Amino acid sequence: MTAQPQPTVSVEAYLAAERSGRERHEYYAGAIYAMAGGSARHNRLAGSTYAALYAQLRQRDCNVYPSDMRVKSATTGLYTYPDITVVCGAEAFEDASEDTLLNPSIIIEILSPSTETYDRGKKFQHYRTIVSLREYLLIAQDAYQIEQFVRQSGDTWLFAEVRGRDAQLVLPSLQCTLSLAEIYEKVRLE
Repeated sequence: MTAQPQPTVSVEAYLAAERSGRERHEYYAGAIYAMAGGSARHNRLAGSTYAALYAQLRQRDCNVYPSDMRVKSATTGLYTYPDITVVCGAEAFEDASEDTLLNPSIIIEILSPSTETYDRGKKFQHYRTIVSLREYLLIAQDAYQIEQFVRQSGDTWLFAEVRGRDAQLVLPSLQCTLSLAEIYEKVRLE
């Protein structure tokens, strides 16, 4: 028996469902993908990172968004919900609802066993097509570790990694620093 083709969902139908529902979904090429909820550890890391960035950016022309801000890659058509998104300068939204950001400066994902391969691979491929994106961070849940990708000239990306509780990560596009001790403050690591 062959698999039945799945019906294609329009962008308009997807956005209408997202705006009226409680659950969040990614959308790509006519297909909708349910997003799993985060663990307590995942949420602690996201909350600490959000708080650290907000504290450093609150007096600047930057906004920090938690995972409820949808981001669209206009080039590829992926709609997704990064764990944290930062945009500096004027925000560009897809429409008057102001719930789909088109020009993030930094995207941060907290790695989960079920999404790590996607976050490192296909999702990052989509993110790299966003012209405004300057940095992409991946935060580990099982170790004091943050991976950083910084856009260079010619669309190349520079990789850096910080490890250890006492490490600090400089975010050149924001001119601020993340302390791993602060990010992992309430996270128990085995």
